[in-house]
Amino acid sequence: GELFDCSLNELQKINGIGPSKAMQILVMREILKRISLSNNPVRKITCAKDVFNLFHERLKDEKQENFIALHLNKNNSIIKEEFITKGTLDASIIDPREAFKQAIRNSAARILLVHNHPSGNPSPSQEDLFVTQKLAEAGDLLGISVLDHVIIGKDSYWSWKESKDN
Repeated sequence: GELFDCSLNELQKINGIGPSKAMQILVMREILKRISLSNNPVRKITCAKDVFNLFHERLKDEKQENFIALHLNKNNSIIKEEFITKGTLDASIIDPREAFKQAIRNSAARILLVHNHPSGNPSPSQEDLFVTQKLAEAGDLLGISVLDHVIIGKDSYWSWKESKDN
């Protein structure tokens, strides 16, 4: 790893490394960096469709509900993805302390909630709406807003934010 931290001049000072070998090492570093970025693109959330695109493939065939929180910075770029729980969403299971603990640790400005409906129908249940409201209120108190709650269905999604805006 330290070889990749060297500049072109520093590489050429190493015994046995000439100008062309030094250049090959720097090209390799650049290629590895680009591969790493393409595997982990810096993802910015601009709308619920972005969330659907990010999670649809992963969640569409799940037999159970997966509840995930995305920790976002103030520019809505994803800092971290946190798996919260598996199984039917139940307000008694979703503890706001747990939902926000890592977000606080990661200095998230806001969180975005995501879960799937194995039935394929993304319409929210009363429980989904209750959990979202409860977490939004907790977030307001902590200064970490809940940006949205997106439910992933078979071929479509539901967005808490978009349903409120309409």
